[in-house]
Amino acid sequence: MLIPCEVAVKTVSPSIRALLALTLMEKHQMKQTQVAQVLGITQSAVSKYGKKTRGGTIPIENIPEVQALTDQMITLLTATPVPQFEVMKLFCQTCTLIRDRGLMCPLCRPNQNPLIDGCDFCSQP
Repeated sequence: MLIPCEVAVKTVSPSIRALLALTLMEKHQMKQTQVAQVLGITQSAVSKYGKKTRGGTIPIENIPEVQALTDQMITLLTATPVPQFEVMKLFCQTCTLIRDRGLMCPLCRPNQNPLIDGCDFCSQP
């Protein structure tokens, strides 16, 4: 049994990073190496996000609330100096929003004990 946060690390976090990376490259004309430095990941990971071979497990790019939070993160990530604590808070808010909306559920439920029927763990306060 995996706990939801483990599933989120493997699915939600890469989806958020992919959206951030693509936005930085497309709308801010940043090179992969710059994006990698800003996000604290490898250039290879950024390349995979750009090719959409990583980070596409959960489609989040067309969710207005997610877009609003990622836009706020982009604003902070392009500031000098980058207020990392604020970016982390927004990242966690984005993950929580995705989990609250049940977007991670199809990926998480198969890993749960069959006795847990109708799981609503992620939407609990």
